[in-house]
Amino acid sequence: MDIVIGIDIGATNTKYGFVSANGEMLLEKSVTTSKNKNVEVYIHDLYNIITPDLKKHNLILKGIGIGAPDANYYTGSVEYASNLMWQGIVPLVSLFEKKFSVPAVLTNDANAAAIGELLYGHGQNMKHFIMITLGTGLGSGIIVDGKIVYGHDGFAGELGHTTVIPEGRKCNCGKRGCLETYVSAPGIVKTIFELLASETEDSELRNISFRDLDARMISDAALKNDPIALKAFEFTGKLLGMKLADAVMHTSPEAIFLFGGLTSAGNLIFDPVKKYMEEFLLPFFRNKIKIMPSALQDKNIAVLGAAALIWN
Repeated sequence: MDIVIGIDIGATNTKYGFVSANGEMLLEKSVTTSKNKNVEVYIHDLYNIITPDLKKHNLILKGIGIGAPDANYYTGSVEYASNLMWQGIVPLVSLFEKKFSVPAVLTNDANAAAIGELLYGHGQNMKHFIMITLGTGLGSGIIVDGKIVYGHDGFAGELGHTTVIPEGRKCNCGKRGCLETYVSAPGIVKTIFELLASETEDSELRNISFRDLDARMISDAALKNDPIALKAFEFTGKLLGMKLADAVMHTSPEAIFLFGGLTSAGNLIFDPVKKYMEEFLLPFFRNKIKIMPSALQDKNIAVLGAAALIWN
């Protein structure tokens, strides 16, 4: 049976799957990314993990689609990735092709998620939408006229690195005040500690150290009406809503999909995002754009989208 490997390279973990031509995920696994400082060793380790499964299931590998942060579709390279261990320009496509002896295609991880939504999710009947991925960072993939937007240099759609608070938090990219330093899992944790320092309300989160606190704990506290946790979600939603309003006025999408760990908070994040986006929009844009969870929340949308780069 012919299959394509879809690979989603994240800052902490790499997820991959064997995907058939009709989008069926035949096998899915995850390995650690962060400890692999040497990209050749990383790819060699992946090869040694993947090859036995291909032989075991009598599968024929036709190609590899890769989604990664700061990836350039045109050059096949990851360039100066702020959330990966690898430095400088890394020619991932040529390295994968050399190791696996099959064609490879690379795109930004959020673009891969957008392609997955377009082909297999709520975006199947849409030509204009934006995908926002909320995890360790904030990624965005923009679909216009049924096609992913790459721009002239391959880097279009970096909403996470637009400035939301000038001279704000230091970002891994080297700038200050980037949206992802506030609207991401690490970002909301930092917001909690800023609120704990500036506000006087009692909160169960005061008893948790910075190293131990995570986004899930904040969600759980907010569901119990913890005032600090609720303020953190309100603030996070306001910043994301404001920047989504900017994005709407550039491309006039039919919908905006939110995907990733932070969306598990449900209405705690969706409600303020929608409220503030509408507030910051021009009147003729209001109440036209749906903000929705991805249809593929329970699947690895980026793996499916990365695989589709080869199948399509």
